[in-house]
Amino acid sequence: MPKFPEPPAVDVLAGIPADVRILPAGSVLWRLYFRGGNHPTLWDSFRAHGPVRGRFDHQLPPAHAQPRKILYAAEHGPTCLAEVFQDTRLIDREAREPWLVAFELRSEVALLDLTGAWPTRAGASMAIGTGPRPRAQRWSRAIYEAYPDLDGLFYLSSMHGSHHAAALYERAAGRMPSRPLFHRPLIDPALLPVLKQVALELGYGLV
Repeated sequence: MPKFPEPPAVDVLAGIPADVRILPAGSVLWRLYFRGGNHPTLWDSFRAHGPVRGRFDHQLPPAHAQPRKILYAAEHGPTCLAEVFQDTRLIDREAREPWLVAFELRSEVALLDLTGAWPTRAGASMAIGTGPRPRAQRWSRAIYEAYPDLDGLFYLSSMHGSHHAAALYERAAGRMPSRPLFHRPLIDPALLPVLKQVALELGYGLV
């Protein structure tokens, strides 16, 4: 099994040079979010309540609303579908009113790149993206404190091959645009052909 220990102390981690991935202004990111259910949100909202099940939730336990906030996004829309519906492996177009959004960064964000050698250099491995989520959250909290100039994490999706995803800390909130580029509910008939193709590719169901 790949090595995935607890993170080192924050001062030790801070002494390890960061591999920084810059997403320049104009970079397009995708996100799937829910307008309904018990915790409705908006397309550009960073989640303050946590840590919950998000792999890189950096909030301090126990779970509660706090200044630390997070937003998960990806470079491609299908990656969002693969990640969000991974537990049921069923793309549900209606439950909790899922919407798909694409937005363009207003200015650059600097992310810790977890896709290369940094995890190994820090004493972990690529299992940081696939191992137990509570431990990954502890790594994210340590990273957040060790690298105060970084806006989040850049990593490989565990559910969509080698496609990239990003966990944006609240530090990146000011880089969000005022309007999205693309914004539609999954129930929109225009999305059905695309959703069918993605479901087929992933081996997920679709309702």
